[in-house]
This record gives sequence, C-alpha cells and structure tokens, in this order.
Amino acid sequence: MDPSGTVQETLAVEEKCVSAVDAVLVQELVQGSRVVALVEAKTGFGFFMYSTKRMPVQGSDLTLEKVIPVKEDFTVEVINDPAKAHLIGSDVPVKVCGSGQVLTLELPFGSKSGNFLTALRRAISLYTSKPPAGVLQPFAWLQKYTQKLATTDLTEFDPLSSPSQQTSQDWPWSALVKPPSGPTTPVAFAENMGMEGFEDNFADKLSVQSSSTSWEDTSSQQDPWTEVDSEADGGSSEPVVRGGSVSTMGPMLANRPSVREPIVRMYMLKEEAKYTHLKTFRIFAGTWNVNGQPATESLKAWLASDSTPPDLYAVGFQELDLSKEAFLFNDSAREEEWVKAVTHGLHPGASYRRVRLIRLVGMMLLVFVRSEHNKFLSQIEAQTVGTGIMGKMGNKGGVAVRFDFHNTSFCIVNSHLAAHTELYERRNQDYSDICARMQFNLTQPPLTIHKHNVVLWVGDLNYRLSDIENNEVKMLIDKKMFSDLLTHDQLTRQMAEGNVFHDFSEANVNFIPTYKYDPGTDDWDTSEKCRVPAWCDRVLWKGDSVSAVEYRSHRSLKLSDHKPVSCLFDIGVKVIDEDNYKRVFEEVIRKLDRLENEFLPSVSLSCVELKFEHIKFLEPQKRTIIITNTGQVPCQFEFICKLDEKEYCKPWLSVEPYLGFIMPGDSYPIEFEVYVDKNTAGRLNSGEDRLEDILVLHLDGGKDYFVTVQGDYIPSCFGSSVEALCNMRGPIREVPVARLVDLEAGSPSKTSPEDSFDPLPIPKEIWLLVDHLYKHALRQEDLFQQPGLHSEIEEIRDCLDTGIPDTIPGRPHSVAECLLMFLESLPEPVIPHQYYQSCLDSCSNFELCKQLMSQVPEHHKNVFKYLTAFLRELLSYTDDNKLDPKTLAMIFGVLLLRPKRDENRRHNNQQTTRRRATFVYQFLVNPYDG
Repeated sequence: MDPSGTVQETLAVEEKCVSAVDAVLVQELVQGSRVVALVEAKTGFGFFMYSTKRMPVQGSDLTLEKVIPVKEDFTVEVINDPAKAHLIGSDVPVKVCGSGQVLTLELPFGSKSGNFLTALRRAISLYTSKPPAGVLQPFAWLQKYTQKLATTDLTEFDPLSSPSQQTSQDWPWSALVKPPSGPTTPVAFAENMGMEGFEDNFADKLSVQSSSTSWEDTSSQQDPWTEVDSEADGGSSEPVVRGGSVSTMGPMLANRPSVREPIVRMYMLKEEAKYTHLKTFRIFAGTWNVNGQPATESLKAWLASDSTPPDLYAVGFQELDLSKEAFLFNDSAREEEWVKAVTHGLHPGASYRRVRLIRLVGMMLLVFVRSEHNKFLSQIEAQTVGTGIMGKMGNKGGVAVRFDFHNTSFCIVNSHLAAHTELYERRNQDYSDICARMQFNLTQPPLTIHKHNVVLWVGDLNYRLSDIENNEVKMLIDKKMFSDLLTHDQLTRQMAEGNVFHDFSEANVNFIPTYKYDPGTDDWDTSEKCRVPAWCDRVLWKGDSVSAVEYRSHRSLKLSDHKPVSCLFDIGVKVIDEDNYKRVFEEVIRKLDRLENEFLPSVSLSCVELKFEHIKFLEPQKRTIIITNTGQVPCQFEFICKLDEKEYCKPWLSVEPYLGFIMPGDSYPIEFEVYVDKNTAGRLNSGEDRLEDILVLHLDGGKDYFVTVQGDYIPSCFGSSVEALCNMRGPIREVPVARLVDLEAGSPSKTSPEDSFDPLPIPKEIWLLVDHLYKHALRQEDLFQQPGLHSEIEEIRDCLDTGIPDTIPGRPHSVAECLLMFLESLPEPVIPHQYYQSCLDSCSNFELCKQLMSQVPEHHKNVFKYLTAFLRELLSYTDDNKLDPKTLAMIFGVLLLRPKRDENRRHNNQQTTRRRATFVYQFLVNPYDG
C-alpha cells in the first residue's frame, strides 16, 4: 500500500507529499516500523518520519516523530557493507543526516524505495542549485509540525512482552522488537525471536542492501532492488533463488547494471531442473464463515486435529464482522479476538510464526509457518479485491497472500462470493473479477493469481444445491449419498462446464454439507426461510506436485451457521542444491557476457497500428501485438514516456506488459486494452480528448519503435454532464457530435426546431432509472448493496443511450448499480465542486445545509431533491428492504458530494467520508421540499 495519500492527510493544504515509503528505523539493535516522506512547500522540502501502530489507512493512524529540513547540511547515504557485497535485491540501509539528527533506516526492496530515494536526491539537488530567492526563513513552514512532534526517544523502544499480545489492529511491520542477547546473525535473530509464540514475519526487511556504493549509484537505476531473504542464506555468500527468479545474483553480478538481473533470472528459470529437487511439505488450508460471532470456542478441533503438525497454515474467515462499521469503513473490533483464537489454536507440536494477515471487511486470511521454515520464505505480499456494488464494496470479494517458499511460488486466496441460490452467475462473475483484478506488484508486469506454481483457494464460495427439494436433500444426507447430491451442486456443474475455476481441482467431498445450521447446534436451519443445506465452504487447488491428503468438515464447532472446513495437502516444493546452482549460475553469466559482446538486440512487431471500433462506456476492447526477439541476445523492452509527458499512454489505454524481457527467438504477446470509465468518459464526450495515441516502445541498447492506437468512441449518457443531458430531448446516440460538444461546453444551439424545446428539469436517464426502482424495487432486500450482473448493466446502458424505453431491462440490483455508476461518472457531481467544502463545514446543521442547496444551480438542485425524495420513500419500506438512513447516506454521500479528482486523495479519509454522509443524512431524516 502506498502511504503517500495517508501522509497527505496529515499536511496542510499548501503542502504536498512528493513521495513516501514504509521503512524500518534501526537504532543500535532495536528496530521499529516507520513511514518516511518527502514533503514539498513553496519555499523548500522537508523530511518527515512517522510512527504507526497499525497499517496506516488514514492520517490519524500516523504520529509525526521527526522533521528535518532539506537544506545545505541534509545528506542521505546508502550504507555499504563489504561483508555482504554479494547481495543484490535486499533491503536498503540508508543514513539520513541533517540539523544535528542522524537516522539509520532500512527501506524495503522494490521500485517504491527507488522512487523515494530518487525524489530525495532531486530535492537536495534543487535546494543546493537554486536556494529559495528572497525568502528569509524558507523553512518557517516546518514550525507548525515541529511543535507537535511525538516525544518518543528513538534509542529506547519497549520490546513486546510476548508476540501473542500484539493486537490485530497492529500493522504487520509495526512490532518494535528488541533482539535477545546472544548471536546477532540474521538466522540467530530469527530463531531467538520465533521459537516461542507468534508474530508477524519480518521477511520484508530481513537483509541489508550493500551492492550500491554511493548515492549516485542508487539514483541511476530504475529499480535496483529486488527482494532477498538474508535469513534464508544465513549471511553466507551463496546465491539463493526464490520462486523461479534469482533473488541473489552472486558476486559476479555485484557491479553489473541492474537491467541484467531479470535476464539472468530468465536463463536460470530455464535451467531450474539442474539445481533444484522436490521436497514434500504438509500444508493446512482452512475456511470458516463465522457469521459475525465472537471467538468463544477453542479452534484446536479445527486447526490441530491431526497428529502431525503442518509446515504451513492458511486460515481464511468470512463474515468476521457484520457491523455497519465493518461494511462502511472496513474497521472491525472482531479482528483481534479471532487472530488470538487462531494463534492459540495452532498445533502444539510445533512453533509457528505469522507470515501475513490481510483483511477486507469480513474476509480475513492468516498465514503461519513453522519457525524453522520462516527463513525460506520471501517475496511476501498481500492484496484485496472488493466485488461488491460498483466493484468496490468489500462485503464480497477476495483477499490473497503470495510468497515464495524455497523456489516455489504460492498464492493463497480467501474469497466470499455472492449469496442466494439463484445467483450462480453472479458468483462466476465474482470469481472472474477477483482473478482479473488481483495483482501483486513485486514484478513488472505484476503477478496475477494464475502466475504462481501453487494456488490454494479457500472460502465461502456460496454455490448451492439446485433442482432438488429440501426433504430429498436431507434424506440423501442421512444416507451419506454425497455423490448423488453433488450432481446438483452448482460449483461442480459450473466447473464441469468450464465457467469457473478453470484448471482447479477439489478433493472428493465425503462430508455432509457445511451450511446452513441453527447457530450453536447441529440442526439444519429451522428459520422461516428453512434454507436447503449446501456445500458453501470449499477448498480448491491448482498446481503440480499437489496431492490432497484429507478433506473434511469440523462439526464440533457450533457457534456459526456454517461449519469450518479444512484440507490437508502434501505439496512438492522446489528446493535448491547450492553447489549445482552456483555451477549453472556461472555458466549463465559466461554465456551472457559472450553474447553481449558480440551482438546487439533487435525485435520485430507483428503490427504497429491498432484500430479499435465502436468503443462503449465500461466495455473494454483488447488487441494484441506479438513482439519477437530476432536478435542473438536477450533484450529488454519498455514503453516509455514521450517528451514532456508523465505517462507512457493516455488514461483510457493500458498495455500488458509495458515492460518485459525476451530470449532470442522467443515471441511474446503484448495486450493493448482500451477502457473508457468514469474518469475518461467526460473528456471524450466533450471532445476534449480523442481515442488517439502514439506509444514509444524502447529497446534497451537498441532503437525505438512507434505504435499508433486509434479508436472510435460511441458517446454515452454515462460521463455526460447534468446540463448537457437536460438539454437533450432524445437519446444521446441521436445527438450529432458537434452539438454534443456544444452542449458539454455550455452553449446549446437553437438552430433547428428540434433544438428549441425547454430544458428538462432533470436528466431523463436519472428519471428512468429511479422510476423503475420506485415501481419494482421498494421492497427489494440489499438494494444498493448487492451488485448487479455485468451483462445486464451493459444492456441497461445501451437502452439509455439509444432510446426512451417503456421499461428498463435487468433485475433491480443491476438497475440500482447503474444508477450509482451514473452518478459517479458525472463530470461535475450533483452538488457541484464549488460547494464541496461548504457542505462539509455545515453538515451538522440542517438549516445551513438547506441554505447551501438553495444556492446550487437549478438542474443540480432538482436532481438532488428527486434522489433524496426517492431515498426517503425507500426508507418507508425498511422492514422489507432492510435499509437504514446511515447506510444510504454513506453510499450516496460519496457520489453526490465529491471533491475534484486532483484533490480526491487528500479527501479520501474516514473523517471526510463521514461528513459527506452526514450532509446527505440530514436530507433523509428531515423533511425537505427544496
């Protein structure tokens, strides 16, 4: 997670966070997590350091600890450690000095740290080359920050009394650990800290970068750091491979340009069989939907039911917290107690360390590893994907953790897919969305779920039993005729038809369905709905050398309406033979040296002109160009920025991969995707932008190639302004492009009879959507909370763009999501930007809120009045639709009241979100006639 936006929330309006990165503060033998940032004001730069007790998602999570002005005495030195000069890709130790202060920091691997150091170098260069002219006190702006600094003594940290006491709210890097007396090598440190109890894995900061010898060396490399786990090699000089990639290049690469590293990785990957062998490890993967219940039961019956302790645990939860706070703010009081329950429920026959925790609303995934294996884990990263309404809300979706174990890459996914028996297509869509959007940024291009050697997928997948009566289901369960029941299982059917979980496997299901029970019992659901039992909770896998040992449910745990499920796996992991690795590595280096001295890189492209036709709003189109290495040496390609431009392509275009390496004779597809969304539709509708771009493909050591992209965009009411739509009598597809541009520019023409009508009070598209919901969805449960289907949303969009239908197609949830998408895509929100701050300031006073709305332009005021009247009508049916004013105010507050896009990051925090919701809430609980 990039902390720049969170840091920005702590700053005054006139100051800007240029760059920020997570770091580890090292004072003698004590280490602690920090966030460091470079802040710019009109008269200079400042170096800020923050402490944090949890993952910083908002400014209040950060406590300012140090401020150092970037002036003539400010220096940053990359520390060189001759004892580890062979390591490339490990964490980067730097010394920051200025104003009498000295800080030693370790920056994590990757481009974020490289960008941060580059930004610092530029700030130093700017100050020394051109100090602020005519400013007597260029750093006076820092005084307001130095006055509120934390009083923490950096040399005296309180160690954790027990790792198990760490709260679940803690950021995984926030534990301040004082190593015990005794050996201080990385391996000794890991063993001393990990043998008793449980704590987060510090693999993200285990080693010391030492290949860079000076500040200038660092700034000259685009991404000089890739992760290495120094605990894994115990500080030895032997190179180590992680996940099919060389994490340590060895002494022969210590002074070579970083561009060679990925090329060497590719060669080493091809020769992997020569230096690795398979070793079997026992993996436990479990899932449980706990239905928002507190952790009042011991989990040993689930997590420690086997005689042999597993080598690794992957434990997934769903519905950890069903509160409004969790749904609206992703803030859960349940997290800590369930983390403790898992920690105490692990197998007592081994000592474990926590690798990573990741949570999104009610989905949480915990990964633990036996302490003796921890040093062989590297490249750890966690990500989340929400598939709720508008693809954002995290009440449904997935969380994932990826890592390399020895030389095998793992990805573990925990998901909670859409509910209700009839919505199997929605579940399929959730799966596809998670696979498409879950990306890990350790490499370029980013890793996706399917680009791992082993994928374990756990969760409440919510697939049900169809076309069978409840009584018959229970009869077959009593007879343990599970194979007959599985013919009605939606997941089994959908996998057989190739619609979902392609290439995944599942062990034989020989346990009774895990849903739905009366909580606290083993009795099937006796509520009014009397739901049909189903295998909602599943464990699937994908990869070679994976075998399922035992797949089972754990019926003794009764607090939820689901039963927990687990699957034990024996997985073959590629372990490195160090001697063979060194031999192959040296052969690769010699071969690469010879080739680079004899040949220049060259490639051919299958096409250099791409034409996209009939592009529609939120409907991506893809084209592929094949790049072939026609030379004799491996080559690196990259799409680079044109002169005076900050991005290599326009925002409606994406390229995958935009950076890559190709071996001689190999070909690689480059995929170009045009996708018009809420951020780009407005400029295309108004004529400010066109679907035209020229991309520069740069070949390292070779020439540049130019790729032309053109497209034909079909204007949509999505992304059009309120004023323009009110001046259109017919659908937007019937409006000539020239007149559409005039309408968006605020100068509607009156040159023909059909243009001479009075403007509509509100856009007809909003009226059509709201009217449909008013007629068909007032009693619909989960309205504006459960997403619709992509196919129906596209149909609704075309319907609005092409005509004025008698009825809107699609189910209520799809129509509701279309309304939200329409409001989000407005270039100027319902409450115009100029009133944004005043609305926030007056949100607690309804009379002031009404006065503000009286000043809003007529069409915008009409839309606001119309929408809030409809929401108040919805609330009169709350017994049926289960909606409440706070939920509706939160959902609509961020759509009706939006800051400008360039200020969105600064205003994207919990406090501001609450104030936006409070403003809308006033009009839902108080009468308002406009």
